[in-house]
Formats: sequence, C-alpha cells, structure tokens
Amino acid sequence: MSAVADHSEMLTFTTSDGSLAYRDAGEGEPLVLLHAGFFDHRMWDDQIRAFAPRYRVVAPDARGHGASSNATRPFRPADDLAALLRHLDVGPAVLVGVSMGGGTAVDTALEYPGLVRAVVVSGVGTSEPYFEDPWSLEVLGEQNSALAAGDIEGWLNGHVRFAAGPHRSPADVDADIANRLRAMASRTISKHTAGEPDHRLPVPHTWRRAASIDVPVLAINGALDVSDHVAMAERLVQAVSDGRAVSVKDTAHFPNMERPAAFNALLAEFLEALPPS
Repeated sequence: MSAVADHSEMLTFTTSDGSLAYRDAGEGEPLVLLHAGFFDHRMWDDQIRAFAPRYRVVAPDARGHGASSNATRPFRPADDLAALLRHLDVGPAVLVGVSMGGGTAVDTALEYPGLVRAVVVSGVGTSEPYFEDPWSLEVLGEQNSALAAGDIEGWLNGHVRFAAGPHRSPADVDADIANRLRAMASRTISKHTAGEPDHRLPVPHTWRRAASIDVPVLAINGALDVSDHVAMAERLVQAVSDGRAVSVKDTAHFPNMERPAAFNALLAEFLEALPPS
C-alpha cells in the first residue's frame, strides 16, 4: 500500500472537548474528504491515494467516530470542521462528503462560507434528511430494532444493505467492501454505550437556506441508490445557483468505495473546472 493511503499515520487536533483525528496527505489546493455516519476516514483510502499527488487531502474522523474523541457536551460537526481547517490554515477548501459527511459539508458552506471553495455530495442533500421510500423505512427500522436489542450483527447488516441499495442483494456487494464497512462501523459503535446521549446540535433551516450557497455544488450519486438519497441530492443541486448531479453506474450509497475509478474521474473533472481560488 502506498504511503498516502497508510491510514496508520494519523494526526490529532486537540479541542476543548477531546481530540479530533485526521489524515493530512499531499500538497496543493485543499481537498477535504468527509465520511458517512458510523464510518471513518478509511472509506476514502482510494481517493487519498489518487488525489494526494496533486492536492492537499485532509480526511478527518468526525467526533464520536473512528479515532476521534466522543463528545461530552453539545457540538456541531460543522464547527469541528471549521476549527480543524483553521488549525491547519487551509481554505477555502473543496469539501467532499458521502451521506452524513455531505450534510456536514453543506452545513459548513452555510455557516462558514469563507472556508469553502466548492461542495461535492454523494447520496445526501443537507444535514436534515427525510425518508419516504418504503425500502429506506424498512432498513432503517430494522437497524434501529437491532441496535435496541443489542444485535450488532443485525445492525451491521443494515449498512451492507444500504451499500447494495434496493435493486441488488447484499451478496452483490464485493466482500472486501462489505468487510471494510463492517470494520469501520464496528469500531465506531464500540466507542459508544446504550442510552448514551446524542450531543449533536443541528444547523437550523438548511433546506430553506440552501439557495444562499454561492459556490459550485456537485452531486455524485450511485445510480442504484435508494430514491430518497438521490432525490435529496438532486433537490440540493437544484436549489443552489451553480449545481449539477451526475451518477455512477452499478453502485448505490458508496460509489467512492465500489467504483473508485469512476468516482475519481468525475471528481477530478469537477476540480479541474473550478475557477482559481
């Protein structure tokens, strides 16, 4: 494995409530990779390897995830990210986020526009998701029930189902991808206890405020993702002044992991077309 993808080389940023872990690889214009909920920076291994030769790639573990500290008091992920970017003296940066990470990217563009050069989301609109598709409601319901019953394996199975999407079987997801997802989610859930309070605070009115985002926004969706995720991403790019959506064939909620070459090509094209910062 190349040095830029060696996720053992973690750095930490000390905050007033514990520390935040992150990868910082390469040199050049800053590119920040924000992982999905319950996972960590390792979901971006293929992107760190591909983009660190030309960009400064920062890939943090969100608070309560991976190697970052759990919260002991209320916090907002966008505030954590802004503090990290200021600590590193990088910005404006291109923020790329899958699922929860995309919501954090949008929140940061709303709350700290001076730190954001462009936004790329995948399978998400803002940090205020909503679910209507019966398949989404079924999988989320099963996950919640499994977690409440202490059935971690059942809960992990739900993550693989989202990786597959409603149009495939979990067995259709490459075993290595499924194992990586399980390993990351297992690490994060093991940091938490039943009944632990959720200290995250929402950024208000994100959908209403989305039209104020004046930087380029790209949605890279998995073509096989559930309709809710695709619809939210498309709603976001339609709300902003400079937004568009593209899709990656043969993948659902994690196109950057399942089809990294296709995802990277779309991201590279977007980055190269950005006006100078």
